[in-house]
Amino acid sequence: MTSHPTDHQATGPKLGFFTRLLEDAPAAQRYRFALEQIETAEDFGFHSAWVAQHHFSAAEGGLPSPLVFLSHAAARTRRIRLGTAIITLPMENAVRVAEDAAVLDELSVGRLEIGLGSGGNPKSFPAFGTSFEERRETFADNLATLRTLFAGGPLPTAHRLYPASSADRANLDRRLWQATFSSGGAGAAGAAGDGLMLSRTQPRPQDDPGARLDEVQLPVIDTYLSQLPDGVEPRILASRTAVVADAADLPRLREITEPALRAEADRLVGYDTSGLSLDELLEATDTYLGTPEQVSERLHRDRVLDRATDVSFQVHSVPATNETALRSIELLATEVAPALGFAVTKERVH
Repeated sequence: MTSHPTDHQATGPKLGFFTRLLEDAPAAQRYRFALEQIETAEDFGFHSAWVAQHHFSAAEGGLPSPLVFLSHAAARTRRIRLGTAIITLPMENAVRVAEDAAVLDELSVGRLEIGLGSGGNPKSFPAFGTSFEERRETFADNLATLRTLFAGGPLPTAHRLYPASSADRANLDRRLWQATFSSGGAGAAGAAGDGLMLSRTQPRPQDDPGARLDEVQLPVIDTYLSQLPDGVEPRILASRTAVVADAADLPRLREITEPALRAEADRLVGYDTSGLSLDELLEATDTYLGTPEQVSERLHRDRVLDRATDVSFQVHSVPATNETALRSIELLATEVAPALGFAVTKERVH
C-alpha cells in the first residue's frame, strides 16, 4: 500500500468495512484474509469493521462464531471499532452472548458494536433447538435478556453480568444495533434507542419491482427517527456492495461477477432478472463495481447515504480475491471517501 487518506473534515457517514468471509479458500485462510482486510481498513482510516455470522454452509458465509473471531481481531488492531452484522439472536443463548460480548469488550477496550437480527437460514434453526416460525418471539425474549444484563440489571435468578462495563465506558446496552427490512422493525429499534442496520440490497415491493433501494429504505429511516426517544442520537448503518478497482482490472472482474451475481440476483431483489444485461443486473442488485469515479458517481445518487451516520462496504456478491478486496479498501478510503465527504479517521495507525 502506497498511500493513506489525507486529513480532512467530513460531515458524511463514518466509513466502515464488512465481510462475510467468502473467499474461495479453506476456513483458516478465510480468517487470515479477513484479519488482513480489517488491519488494512484500520490503517486507511476506516471507523469500523463488521463481520457476519452464518452456520453450516461455507458458501453462505464463512464465520459461525463472530465474537471469537473478533477477539482475535481486537488483539491485532488498536483503534477500529469491531462489530457483528449480525448475530442471529434466536439461535443463541442470550446469557452466553452477553458474557462473550462483555469479555471481548474488555479485551478490545470498549470497541465492540453488537448488531443483531432475527433472520437467518430456516434450515439452521432446528440444530439450535428453536424454530424459524418462532424466531421473532425468541428474538424479543433474548434481546430483553441482553439489555437487562448489559445495563447492569439482574436476571430473575438474581444473577448479574460479569465482567460489567467499566465506569469510563458506555454500557453495551447503548451499543446495540438491530437489522431489519421493515418500518415495523425500524420503529422497534428506534423506540429502544438502538442503532438501525440497513441491508446492502433487499427485495422490492411486488407492486413496484423497479423501485430504487433508497426509495425502499428512506421510509424505514423515517419510521426509525420518528420513534427515537428525545435526546438519543440516531445511529443508522447503511451497508452497500462496492468493489472499487483500477480500470485495467475491471474487464476481468466484470467477467467473473456476472455468473455469480446471476445465481443469486432473483433471491436478492425478489423478481426475475434473467432478461437483464450485466449493467442492468448490477443496478438492480445495488452492486457498485467500477473505478473510483464510477462508484463515486453512483453512490452520490444514493439518498440513504445522506441520512446515514455510518456506511459499511462489502465486496459480496462479487467473487473477489483477497487482493481485490484490499485494493478496494484502499481506493474507498483514498478516493471515494474524499469525493463523497465520508468521514475517515485523522489518526494514522502506521
